[in-house]
Amino acid sequence: MQPPVFRLRIVFPGRGMVGPGKAELLQRIGETGSIAAAGRAMGMSYKRAWQLVETMNTTFSAPVVTSVRGGARGGGATLTATGVQVLAAYVAAVEAASAAAGPGADRLAALLREEGD
Repeated sequence: MQPPVFRLRIVFPGRGMVGPGKAELLQRIGETGSIAAAGRAMGMSYKRAWQLVETMNTTFSAPVVTSVRGGARGGGATLTATGVQVLAAYVAAVEAASAAAGPGADRLAALLREEGD
């Protein structure tokens, strides 16, 4: 049996949230240097990827992504220092939550119906 997967959404009431989708988008922007490429890799439209970036840029005290429009040199996007910190803090929170919730998840897994039943 595969281990359970924890998908953590951290909600800041009235101020926004960070969850697996935004975290993955940040990670992929960091890897690709492109909001469009990051969105494509996630099966997300360019518009939706931009909307999420804009939301995160206004949620935190400083922008999490900076971008340069296309042109002769092409465009691009970069995680800011704040973006790197947001992603690292989210990943650490998921790891801590997974470790803390592991025993409970194991108890739930023991109660699952056998595959094929």
